[in-house]
Amino acid sequence: MTLATAYRNKIDALWLDFHSGGITNPITVIEQISYLMFARLLDISESREEKRAARLKKDFKRTFPADKQHIRWSHFRNEGGDRMLAIVRDEFFPFMRGNLQQHPLGRYLKDANCLIPSGNLLSRAVAAIEELPLTEGDAKGDIYEHLLGKLSTAGIAGQFRSPRHIIRAMVEMLDPKPTDTVCDPACGTGGFLISVMLYLYEKYSTAALVETDAEGNKHYPGDLLEPYLDHIRGGMFHGFDFDITMLRTAAMNLLLHNVEAPSIHYQDTLGSNFSEKFPKESANFFDVMLANPPFKGTIDLENVDPALKSKVKTKKTELLFLVLILHMLKMGGRAAVIVPDGVLFGSSQAHVGVRQIIVDDNQLEAVISLPAGVFKPYAGVSTAILIFAKGGRTDDVWFYDVQADGYSLDDKRTPQPDKDDLPDLVKQWKARNSKKESDRSAKHFFVPVADIRENKYDLSLNRYKVTHHEETTYEPPAILLKRMNQLGQEVLKDIADLEGMLK
Repeated sequence: MTLATAYRNKIDALWLDFHSGGITNPITVIEQISYLMFARLLDISESREEKRAARLKKDFKRTFPADKQHIRWSHFRNEGGDRMLAIVRDEFFPFMRGNLQQHPLGRYLKDANCLIPSGNLLSRAVAAIEELPLTEGDAKGDIYEHLLGKLSTAGIAGQFRSPRHIIRAMVEMLDPKPTDTVCDPACGTGGFLISVMLYLYEKYSTAALVETDAEGNKHYPGDLLEPYLDHIRGGMFHGFDFDITMLRTAAMNLLLHNVEAPSIHYQDTLGSNFSEKFPKESANFFDVMLANPPFKGTIDLENVDPALKSKVKTKKTELLFLVLILHMLKMGGRAAVIVPDGVLFGSSQAHVGVRQIIVDDNQLEAVISLPAGVFKPYAGVSTAILIFAKGGRTDDVWFYDVQADGYSLDDKRTPQPDKDDLPDLVKQWKARNSKKESDRSAKHFFVPVADIRENKYDLSLNRYKVTHHEETTYEPPAILLKRMNQLGQEVLKDIADLEGMLK
């Protein structure tokens, strides 16, 4: 059994332990496991600093003071279940809430609580996490990805997680650089930000140093990122959300992927106080923005940031987020955003106005139509990806019709690797300017901006796609009736023959 399979099995078994112990909300399970992983990582870090200080014969600033040594992982994990629960619930968690505000995760720990109901469950959880390879390369990131992957099959909370393969295609199309600043204004568990980090590791690794494990998974060292590590670890990644549980999950996710000080904030980015609280980040700041903002939501106009209201008067969050993203991008910055199809063809003044801003005042680069089932079983809404840059000029827009994403489009979402347009989407995107396809019956094609303006800025694929119908010829009705009559006579004859045999 490989190491990867071993730790996946342990996580799966631990997940079932939590469920049987009464904790069935998958986000709560992930949060509680995250806290315990964090407790172990704190202890590992403290032990590493102790050894370094002893070697150098120097003092160091301890995370755990002398009177709190018993609440360290390496100490409480050896206790019995009830004693362990008392230490973790009544001492470690209060310590975490009150004494770790200088830690990158500190701001998300203010209301952290131990929800594990029994010493028996805690003992099993601690034993399982003790065996996980949290100190081995990128294993801790893989572990967390496996945990988050359960959100897509857990029966609830699917709205928290965009499909990873869709995210990956969007990241590849934007091709972020290690010098960029990247933001998701509705970041959830941080999937877009993590995908950027993984993409950079893959792209900036020396081929000879890439390792393949026994299961065929490649591990990228990211050695060519060395000159950019300070920026990556502390200044590159930014996320906002108004769900504190999501923020904790996102921050832990980034930390376990070696982003040591992510800029993750509790904030409604559409809110009227966003520009006041974050004057730098709220306008003309980011190189790359990736988002799957909330669909079909509304917000009180009085609570909308004035910078957005000056551009468009609407309560619809899907429209406000597009204006927000343009506002947050620096000139020349680029975005890839998932939107419901109604954004593409809605006829209200706000819908048309937002599309006009994107097309006339900026550069709309692409409209990618996604099949309706990509968010099942949680939603069947049809969606599209918009790719645009702030400033510039729209001369023509590239359309691509994704009809399959590698999974069945029903509630089961069964893998169908032979039916996947996403690799071709990325390939054709990169080659789009070498031969500007204008055949609108093809899978992808360009539409001149003049046509879009003539159609009231309608961006739906079906407005421009041409479908060729093959003409089918049929025999004249008289001949068909004659043939049917002959068949009827033959049936009656066969029935008469059978009746004769029975006499």
